[in-house]
Amino acid sequence: MPYFSFFWTDDNREHLAEHGVTAEEFEEFEEFEEVVQDPAELTRSRSTGNLLAFGYTSGGKFLGCVFEMLDDVTVHPITAYEPHED
Repeated sequence: MPYFSFFWTDDNREHLAEHGVTAEEFEEFEEFEEVVQDPAELTRSRSTGNLLAFGYTSGGKFLGCVFEMLDDVTVHPITAYEPHED
């Protein structure tokens, strides 16, 4: 499993909150980091082209986590959501 450094800002924390993901829910955003560091699937967002990791957290929640790589080890989180089956 790769090691990444996550670049959290007030802006990306607020953006996650807009999608119903709060710091409390993410235990200081550890769940986002879990999914990005060990995704079940890694693809690109169809709408933005940003990287998109899907995976399960240690608590069993399935998340989609959108992010960009600032360099080889630095992740800039953009948003996260719980995908729903259509």
